[in-house]
Amino acid sequence: MIGSLNGRLIEKYPTELLIECGGVGYEVKISLNTFSQLSESESIKIFTKLIVREDAHILYGFNTKDEREMFNLLISVSGIGPNTALIMLSSLSSEEIAIAIQTEDVPTIQKVKGIGAKTAQRVIIDLKGKVLKFSSESENMFSKNNTNRFDALTALVSLGFDKKSAEKVLDKIDTGNETVEQLIKGALKLL
Repeated sequence: MIGSLNGRLIEKYPTELLIECGGVGYEVKISLNTFSQLSESESIKIFTKLIVREDAHILYGFNTKDEREMFNLLISVSGIGPNTALIMLSSLSSEEIAIAIQTEDVPTIQKVKGIGAKTAQRVIIDLKGKVLKFSSESENMFSKNNTNRFDALTALVSLGFDKKSAEKVLDKIDTGNETVEQLIKGALKLL
């Protein structure tokens, strides 16, 4: 249908854009992640997905093809509509969603408004094998079969440490030979 828009940015709001292309203004719903990545320039190119409903034709816009592809995967899950998928992409990045799905992290997915335990589990079951390409981190994590590092990271996050800082600390101390306990103890000394 309409795969992308390339035109002049007329209005910009956290949840919506108005883009003029060829004299026509298109209203495009966007995620907060897309909003934060948009430049202030007048010219804009945005990837889109057109959802046709009985009562409306709605354009959803994304800053990257990956975000659009994640949106398409999310709306393929029973119980996840376009608005819920957009809320998910506003709360978590495509990479964070992919990692949560691959690691079967139900609580992370449940943090999104409108997602309960059953829906989070359904997202994981339906999309588990389809999201590896979204995260080089998850590809590395699973291709190296580095479950010790993953288990240590999960433990540190569950203890309340910030995921990004825990990852940085694990990068410093992980040589690939440590046990989960050694990784956690080493990280706790540095955090």
